Amino acid sequence: MLRLALRNIFRQWLRTGLTLLAIATGVTGLILSGGFVEDVYLQLGEATIHSQLGHLQVANAGYRRAGRTDPYKFMIDDPTQVTRALDALPHVIQTARRIAFSGLLNNGRGETPILGEGVEPEKETRLGTSVKIIAGRPMRATDEDGVLLGQGVAERLDLKPGDTVTILLNTTTGALNTLDFTVIGVFQSFSKDYDARAVRINLAACKELLSTKAVHSVVVLLDETKATDEVVAASRLALPGFDINAWYDLDDFYAKTVELYRRQFGVLQLIVLVMVLLSVANTVNMALHERVGEFGTMMALGNRRGFIFRMIVLESGLLGVIGAALGLVLGLLLAWGISLVGIPMPPPPNSNVGYTAAIQIRSVVIEIAFVIGVAAAVVAALLPAGRVSRIPVVQALRQN
Repeated sequence: MLRLALRNIFRQWLRTGLTLLAIATGVTGLILSGGFVEDVYLQLGEATIHSQLGHLQVANAGYRRAGRTDPYKFMIDDPTQVTRALDALPHVIQTARRIAFSGLLNNGRGETPILGEGVEPEKETRLGTSVKIIAGRPMRATDEDGVLLGQGVAERLDLKPGDTVTILLNTTTGALNTLDFTVIGVFQSFSKDYDARAVRINLAACKELLSTKAVHSVVVLLDETKATDEVVAASRLALPGFDINAWYDLDDFYAKTVELYRRQFGVLQLIVLVMVLLSVANTVNMALHERVGEFGTMMALGNRRGFIFRMIVLESGLLGVIGAALGLVLGLLLAWGISLVGIPMPPPPNSNVGYTAAIQIRSVVIEIAFVIGVAAAVVAALLPAGRVSRIPVVQALRQN
């Protein structure tokens, strides 16, 4: 049956070629679009990790849920114990302590509300590879009175490196406190909203400003992003009683973006499936109409209707396999070529920074594209094959 099916599909080279072209085009489109979506996930995720969140964060239980109303109630009193436990885990290459605070930034001419962080400068520089210093320089450990401003904060108060500013906030005991800082740099991250409010100061200065020795969170940097789930599970065993969250759980924008693109890609897969199905169905109907007499002769010679049905479906399945294979080869070659050149992209929503997109090669995308190509061809043949196999032998023979 396989040999007969192969001979049948190549009897009409032009018709078979057009069918294979339709299947291959659909599969190629799925590989390219799916690879582009995967690249969006990758670049957005890495930008989020290496500008704000790290791969995971450890905080006291309840901080993520109720920390907004009373942040100083949930601070980690002994962060050394936490960092020691995390540093012992596989894939962990760095842990960094942070203190979050809110207050007012004043430059003598005006003021603006800020969301600040006390950070360990050298560790944050290693973590924040997606943070771009657009004016001044990065913060160093010796910059105890230095401050880094988000681009939006600097623009709002017309600040530049070398200017003096004052931070006013409430300490952990509720008292007002102020400290003067010198602007040493202006940074730009992937998130425009973050840059509009973000201020970073040295962790030592932040402890002095808040009158505390505790921290809010410990940020963990891993050697590879795909190990995040493994390290989160290990961290929860090593540190019971702490809130441990992966980066994708902390970033609502990333989660919504992924959900949006998944639905869009799902619609695209459905469109390609329908397109290939209609194209193959049209070809199969034309071919079967011309071969009704042939099927009548086969049935008159003793072949059962089930054999006719299976042979027609097998022919379409072979078309699907060959067309999908050609589509995979073409899609992989185009993905490699496009990625080599790159696709310049404008800044996404909520961002100031554009990027160069590529086509990611993912096995799940390739498998889905191949299955859709083959499945569309097989499904398109089921109805015509059933109809032809039920034609009475005498009526089919008249077609000769």
